Amino acid sequence: LAEELFGPMLQNAELLGLRTAQMHLALASDPIDPALRPEPFDAHYQRSLYQSIRNQVRQAVTLLRRQRGTLNAQDQEWAAQVIDRESELTQVLAEVKRLQISGLRMRIHGDYHLGQVLFTGKDFVIIDFEGEPAKVISSRRIKRSPLRDVAAMLRSLDYAAFAGQREYIARYNVRRTGAELAELGADFWAGWVGQRFLQAYLDEVAGQLLVETDESTAVLLRSFILEKAGYELAYELNNRPSWAGIPLHSLVGMLPRTSQ
Repeated sequence: LAEELFGPMLQNAELLGLRTAQMHLALASDPIDPALRPEPFDAHYQRSLYQSIRNQVRQAVTLLRRQRGTLNAQDQEWAAQVIDRESELTQVLAEVKRLQISGLRMRIHGDYHLGQVLFTGKDFVIIDFEGEPAKVISSRRIKRSPLRDVAAMLRSLDYAAFAGQREYIARYNVRRTGAELAELGADFWAGWVGQRFLQAYLDEVAGQLLVETDESTAVLLRSFILEKAGYELAYELNNRPSWAGIPLHSLVGMLPRTSQ
């Protein structure tokens, strides 16, 4: 069904995954220059990674508690789940401390999203390698897992889907049932496009930057997605609260399923 509905977009997602992988392989290709040479994970970096992501999520949830009353009804429902089950979200990070992380740390794009790729009609061109503008240069030069860029692009694809869903609801004054169907459609699109992007990426870098079948790859990717969603939630609450539902929906989706 996904192939029938948006086959060309799935092919483009695979191409974007391939180009993302090739970007990372190029950034990791200098074994001599210490500023560019990839490095393995170490225990100190793993601890600092855990702490930074946990702090990002805690700050976002603290802000959510203060501003929950300003959100619409649906977003308040999601906010309640995130607030009440905050500890379950941070449990996602526990494995970051426990595992022996495989793969490498390296210089990455650092501010990777759909706005940083140009589509020629046949291919993608990746732009703006200066990193996240809000961070100081020394922070942008820190070697990180390439999965941080991958997680950022997956979140960007999710934003594209749910921004479209919200625009559709607002433009056509869609009732609740229609809005729920539109949400399912956005989830379906983001899930399949994201899967094709991710699989193409992993196929290209496996055995070089990452071990695809290694548990730490999945743990790191989930952790970076959680970190990015937490960052997005804080940003939206501070700048455009009507959009806070997009990262809230993602955070709710990361909560462990409960039995009915």
